[in-house]
Amino acid sequence: MATIDITEKTFDATITDNAIVLVDFWAGWCGPCRNFAPTFTAASEKHPEITFAKVDTEAEQALSSAAGIRSIPTLMAFRDKVLVFSQPGALNAASLDELIVNVQALDMVAVRASLAAR
Repeated sequence: MATIDITEKTFDATITDNAIVLVDFWAGWCGPCRNFAPTFTAASEKHPEITFAKVDTEAEQALSSAAGIRSIPTLMAFRDKVLVFSQPGALNAASLDELIVNVQALDMVAVRASLAAR
């Protein structure tokens, strides 16, 4: 699956309607964002079962602010509607693959129990 662009209007539906969603918050003027883009796209082609979404922080300032984006690129991972990863900085291909494997392997019952205990 190729990457999709999401907006403030489509963000919630994208997270709700897909089991695993990786979201790349980026901007056109950001060099590290441009460097990370091919890695993100390649991973989207390698993992069609995962939704790979991009948010242009310049066009979607309200969404970026609501998501607490302070530095770009920032990558977020959602599994079963739960934010399970959020980190600024571009990942290399191996690190992105490792993240994907870890997100797929999560025990969501344990994750939800941990969240409920907080």
